Amino acid sequence: MEKFVERALLYDFYGELLTEHQKRIYQDVVFNDLSLSEAAEQENISRQGIHDLIRRCDRALEEYERKLGLVRKFEETQKLVGEIHRLAQEFDATRDEACVKRIEQISRQIGEL
Repeated sequence: MEKFVERALLYDFYGELLTEHQKRIYQDVVFNDLSLSEAAEQENISRQGIHDLIRRCDRALEEYERKLGLVRKFEETQKLVGEIHRLAQEFDATRDEACVKRIEQISRQIGEL
């Protein structure tokens, strides 16, 4: 499951950088659960050709992430926003000023991402 989620995030962020042909086959195999044989028949190319294309797409998406880091930044931001939400609820319950200071600190941290 985790590999699927990772692939989905990479595709969400960088899928538009693939060609239309690559996107169509990648979506069919990875997201629509077509077998390599089914995709090969549909695209009129070999099963090995489909396998190689999926591997190239995975490597390309991973390389985009390595260079740009958008998924990592997104995940870090999501984590920090969750912490802000928790702190806001804690402040609402306790009126602890330390929560406000931590929220401000996290807000600055998000701005730096």
